[in-house]
Amino acid sequence: MIILVIALLVMVIVVLIIYNVHIQKKIEAFNNLNDRINNLSVLQDFMKVAGEEDSVENKLKRINDIIIDKYDIKYSTIVVFNGAEYVIKASNVDAKHHSTLVNLHNEEIFQDSVATATPKYITVENDNEKLPYQKSEMGRAKSAMFFPLYIDNIYIGYWIMESGQMHAFDKVDTTIIEVVKDNIISVLQTVAYQDTIENIDRIDEFTELHSAEFLYGKAKKVMDQFATSAVCMFKIINIKEINENFSRQMGNEIITQIADIVKTKMSREYIFVRYMGPKFVIVFSGVEEVSTEQFLKDLKQEIEELALVEEYDEEETPVEIDGEKDTNKDEIVEAASPIMNFVVSTYYKGTGIEQLTKRLEEYIDTAPANESQINFI
Repeated sequence: MIILVIALLVMVIVVLIIYNVHIQKKIEAFNNLNDRINNLSVLQDFMKVAGEEDSVENKLKRINDIIIDKYDIKYSTIVVFNGAEYVIKASNVDAKHHSTLVNLHNEEIFQDSVATATPKYITVENDNEKLPYQKSEMGRAKSAMFFPLYIDNIYIGYWIMESGQMHAFDKVDTTIIEVVKDNIISVLQTVAYQDTIENIDRIDEFTELHSAEFLYGKAKKVMDQFATSAVCMFKIINIKEINENFSRQMGNEIITQIADIVKTKMSREYIFVRYMGPKFVIVFSGVEEVSTEQFLKDLKQEIEELALVEEYDEEETPVEIDGEKDTNKDEIVEAASPIMNFVVSTYYKGTGIEQLTKRLEEYIDTAPANESQINFI
């Protein structure tokens, strides 16, 4: 009887063990599924931020905030090599430590990690120690994980997360963190073109206007505050003749004077850039095409009324008339006047401004050589 009871208990125990193992597997599967869902949610958050109309700097800061919030990380810093130097793209660490964080690639403890594209985990063993890369700071970070960032086998920088606790990352699921790292790289790839556009913009030395690239970065954010905007491109169609018949200096002066005229008539909401050479672009933010017609007619008239003459040296050789030098002769001097051609179209929020300006440029460059009017296309 006792043997039967014991056997029964053993069977119950075995069944319970099997059941617990089964439950444990279900819990693990659920946790794995939950992790996948969380990672998918984070990835969706990343992609949403990457696609929004904002600066690259702000996007990366928001992504770093998502990492800190979703994964309960104390400190997170993304450092990228911009072609000239290492710069912090996003960090919640006090600025006084930034000089250390942008030089981690020079630290011996991380050099092997960079060379082999593998993460590096370091921690202290007591409160009197500090991490190898720390200089004067003692209490801020007690453990850290360093991740080199690569795009197509090209090293572009690193991501480091830190904690004020010792052994804080001992039990961290590295596969999840690898997913986060890969997502950071994906976002960096996504915003690379935008970053280039935002940094390639230059100020023209003659007109003090932004270059065409300004349209594709900061200006687009202003334009996208409205459903539609009128975009006008205009060109000095006789600039070549002015340069040849007078001088290149006169051509530059004509360009400068035209820019000054437009600036005086510009509303604060409008955008004015020197597109390329003798071509300019005005964006009438939130304005319909038809509403720009009178403004452009007045502008064209005022510009074409410009009449500039070359300045002559007062001591140049006098003119001889009938064998005598006439030093008081009033010379008839020809004036340089610009001839303009305008083309206008509509920009729709969220579409490609670069495609629109390309279409305007093609129109104005292929127009008849003597066309001087305001065209709506």
